[in-house]
Amino acid sequence: MDAGLEADEYTDDDDPGFWRIDMTGQESAFDDLEARASESSWRGAYATVPGASPLSTTGSLSEAAPGHSRRSSMDAGEPFVYDAEEFDRRFEELSLRVVHRRGATGFEETKEFDIHLDDVLAGRYQVVELLGKAAFCRAVQALDTKTGLRVCLKIIKNSKDYFDQSLDEIKVLRYVNAADPGDEEGILRLYDYFYYREHLILVTELLRANLFEFQRHNRASGAPPYFTRPRIASIARQVLRSLAFLHSLDLMHADLKPENIVMRSYSRCQVKIIDLGSSCFLTDHLSTYVQSRSYRAPEVILGLPYDQKIDLWSLGCILAELSSGKVLLQNESLVTLLARLESILGAVPRHMLRRGRFSHKYYTRDGRLFERNRHTHRLEYLKPKRTCLARRLPDADAGMVSFLQLLLQVDPAKRPTAEEALAHPWLTSFEDGGL
Repeated sequence: MDAGLEADEYTDDDDPGFWRIDMTGQESAFDDLEARASESSWRGAYATVPGASPLSTTGSLSEAAPGHSRRSSMDAGEPFVYDAEEFDRRFEELSLRVVHRRGATGFEETKEFDIHLDDVLAGRYQVVELLGKAAFCRAVQALDTKTGLRVCLKIIKNSKDYFDQSLDEIKVLRYVNAADPGDEEGILRLYDYFYYREHLILVTELLRANLFEFQRHNRASGAPPYFTRPRIASIARQVLRSLAFLHSLDLMHADLKPENIVMRSYSRCQVKIIDLGSSCFLTDHLSTYVQSRSYRAPEVILGLPYDQKIDLWSLGCILAELSSGKVLLQNESLVTLLARLESILGAVPRHMLRRGRFSHKYYTRDGRLFERNRHTHRLEYLKPKRTCLARRLPDADAGMVSFLQLLLQVDPAKRPTAEEALAHPWLTSFEDGGL
């Protein structure tokens, strides 16, 4: 065993990080799982933060949310009087330009339209390259024939839910870009947006590969590893500054992952954060379903109140992945994610389990992880294997491990803010060095 490192019970890098222990003969201990779900001892605080106006568990408004008229029973029956100042204080308007063929209706024969090279969209954007697809959109590189710039078109799929989420992204990007007129904070720039052939289209700056794609290509090419410690430190600093900026605007990104950090310059190792479609304000009604699973913070999984520190957790997972080339919290489900988390980072504090609204889905009363095996359909305990973060990151030095341990504090109360994380000695030690 290496000096200073804890015992390692993993067999290899692909070890799931836990043993499965059959619970045959012990099923009676779990007959009351559903009953426990409603007990106050296993029900956590509503997933919100002070100042929010959440929906109550019955679906009614606990207090009038923004946009709802606060009218008492004494006001019932009285006509509503429009107040321009009140409207401007509580609402803002978003104009959406619709581009359609002259002398034709906007009805399309098919839900999705084909896109080919050299197609001209909306009479202006000529398709240069098909960049890829995601669950809710297609991305193409295009030439803006009006300005001569190369841009990225994000073509949202023809779906009401995706349309609504993308409108939110437009509103957030406009707000964030307006607060950063000099383009100094590392957030994607939105140039334009419009509605065309029953699709919402966002026009943004054209960037390069995202971290996931670039690392996969770099490793497959046989070239020297790009993500050295100095470059990982540089990426960490840039993303933390971008997060500190977002957080200063009372926003959280809420879906930080390698695919949502994009290279701006390979030679200078510059990155930007993209995809603010899941971003939300601290005063929003906060969803219990945020963040991609492998980068989801434990407080979100357990149904606890959460805030901007969930972004710090995601960043810690991303930086560990850049170092090792493997997803830190490999998983097949949320409970297997928790088992690997406890294996590497230690047990989830009992106070979090007591308050978590969803703790009963993953933990027994005495704090053991369990799930029903999807192949045998038997209940099993998941016993985390012993290892540590340093074992999982063989190329990381002690300073980097210390930094990641800070970002990956299981208890969010002990996790730093973005501003606080920027002061870590490991980051400052690289500030004057080359890449």
